[in-house]
Amino acid sequence: MMNIFNNLLLASVNTGVITVAVVALVILIAVLIVFVGIIPIPLWIAAVFSGVRISLFSLVGMRLRRVPPGVILNAMIQSKKAGIEVDSQSLEAHYLAGGNVFRVVHALVAADKAAINLTFQRATAIDLAGRNVLEAVKMSVNPKVIETPCVTAMAKNGIQLRAIARVTLRANIDRLVGGAGEETVLARVGEGIVTTIGSAESHTDILENPDRISKTVLAKGLDSGTAFELLSIDIADVDVGKNIGAELQMAQANADKDIAQAKAEERRAMAIAAEQEMKARIREMEANLVQAESEVPMAISEALASGKLGILEYYKMKNVIADTEMRQAIAGGDKSRK
Repeated sequence: MMNIFNNLLLASVNTGVITVAVVALVILIAVLIVFVGIIPIPLWIAAVFSGVRISLFSLVGMRLRRVPPGVILNAMIQSKKAGIEVDSQSLEAHYLAGGNVFRVVHALVAADKAAINLTFQRATAIDLAGRNVLEAVKMSVNPKVIETPCVTAMAKNGIQLRAIARVTLRANIDRLVGGAGEETVLARVGEGIVTTIGSAESHTDILENPDRISKTVLAKGLDSGTAFELLSIDIADVDVGKNIGAELQMAQANADKDIAQAKAEERRAMAIAAEQEMKARIREMEANLVQAESEVPMAISEALASGKLGILEYYKMKNVIADTEMRQAIAGGDKSRK
């Protein structure tokens, strides 16, 4: 009986030990799964073998700060292999500020290989300013050629010219933050082309020497205050446009003609008005004359009745009138014969 009890007790003890061991194993596996999920162990091992010294607690801190450890570790591995020392805190700060960590590291590596003086602080500042720092480094090594839009200007002789230029720009790392962009450079180059063509006495001067535009524009120092260095300006094409001077002269001549016609029409209207006024006056005078002639007989009769006019004087007056009419008739007949 005692033996059976001892066996049962031993079996229960063994079962409890196994249960505890199984629970502990499950807890350990769960902890490992959570730990591996939080911390990229393979990447951390690769970082250690690459010479990047970073603790597991730092990786846990990155997770808590919502910074992907893979991004920071890969960036540190790339910079370490390129011989550039970048600490994790600086990379984290740049990531949290909204910057592109990989672009900054790639730019630092490219600048180091090209012997360009680019610090981490300046690279992050350029990246946070919204410029592509990697593209800027590449453009500093390999200058970029951009083509201006067609610029139209008129020479002093009135002939229009259309010019297209190719501008070679090299990025200036020191002026990328706060410097003007490509649009400003193109606008200044266009202004220089217009000024050069406009100052030429004849369009043939530009056609014979297109490099005159390049020399004038380069002498103005148009790259000041920009993020680029203007290396060269090459005139790709110059075409002759319209004869603006002739068109302006024709437009002025047409305007002068219209003005002269308007003035002539005004003078003609005034002459017609004056003629009509003169005719009205003549008609009025004729009416007055007719009225006066109609009153002559009455005046003569009154003069005869009152004795102011004698009968002999009346006949003399009639003779004079008849003689005058005869002379007028003779004079009219002579003119008609002629």
